[in-house]
Amino acid sequence: MTASPSPASSSQRPTRVAVLGASGRMGAAACRAVGDAPDLELVARIGRGDDLSAISEAQAEVAIDLTVPSVTADNVRWLVDHGIHAVVGTTGWTDESLTALRGQLAERTEVGVLIAPNFAIGAVLAMRFAEIAARYYDSAEIIEMHHENKLDAPSGTARHTAAAIARGRAAAGLGAVPDATEKDPDGARGAVVEGIHVHAVRQRGLVAHEVVQFGGVGEQFVLRHDSFDRVSFMPGVLLGVREVAAHPGLTVGLDGYMDLG
Repeated sequence: MTASPSPASSSQRPTRVAVLGASGRMGAAACRAVGDAPDLELVARIGRGDDLSAISEAQAEVAIDLTVPSVTADNVRWLVDHGIHAVVGTTGWTDESLTALRGQLAERTEVGVLIAPNFAIGAVLAMRFAEIAARYYDSAEIIEMHHENKLDAPSGTARHTAAAIARGRAAAGLGAVPDATEKDPDGARGAVVEGIHVHAVRQRGLVAHEVVQFGGVGEQFVLRHDSFDRVSFMPGVLLGVREVAAHPGLTVGLDGYMDLG
């Protein structure tokens, strides 16, 4: 646990930031991004086994959680209890854990929490575009591809995208996606999320990639986003850190902080 101050570019005091999961690849990238930002100050790096009390002792105002699904809910619960805003990139949240968090935030109305399935700006735009496109095509499927160390499947991004497509289809009055499959004993058609088939690939050499395929009569429309390096997530992380205090309560998805209509 170390402090790494950054000089402010103006007379305004920089926002004090802690990073949980600082020893991981995403955490290390976040530490560098915060350290390089003139309006932010990295005051605590929290690794596995470190006491969370170091965050409050460092007087952090915002904490970035980039840990693992098994501990993220407990981490965020602690942060909210201590009045610290949270920007969360860890996936694996369930409807039950989100409901519990909303209940806790109802008691701490000054605290903001952002849970972002994906921090890449392009991925957020792709999800929004998918919701728009879904109104116009009979068929839609998602292929998400990640590195071999990812712990959950389908990815949070794919789930969020499937929900966006489902909203678009519902707005257009579309029914179920056409599919005549009767036999699939090996699950070749993938998972079904919000009525949309999702196929997950885990392969060494990948980082984070998603393809959304739409099909209509005589045509196919494809949206694709690729993150080749974890640095691609850092503009979104910093956007979340800068905006979270202005958005009390729970926001799921970075698009909640972006003017996307």
